[in-house]
Amino acid sequence: MVLINQHDKRTGITYVYESESYWDKEKRQPRSKRKLIGKLDEQTGEIIPTDGRGKKRTETKKPASNDNLDTALCEELKLKLNEKELLIHQLTVKNKTLEKEQASILKAINDILSKYDEGNRR
Repeated sequence: MVLINQHDKRTGITYVYESESYWDKEKRQPRSKRKLIGKLDEQTGEIIPTDGRGKKRTETKKPASNDNLDTALCEELKLKLNEKELLIHQLTVKNKTLEKEQASILKAINDILSKYDEGNRR
């Protein structure tokens, strides 16, 4: 593996690639694969890692501590959550009531149909 510097004249940025050579059996000639490592800092000579799309790699962010959270926003979200949970409970109760009504209506329809069928047989 070899590091290759490639200067982009349009942007003035020097990119650093990791290059690996291999033999292509079909074409019978050497080929190379390149992988972008990062940008070269002209002033310090250090390689600044990128994510392959020209952006710097971001470190994983740690979740904010409870002290840093906006308490007013948290309270507002808690109230909204409680309202949603209450609505869910009310809708669940209403759904069960409607299911019972539907079952009783279906039973009544089936009773009527069975009586109608008995009347037609005579």
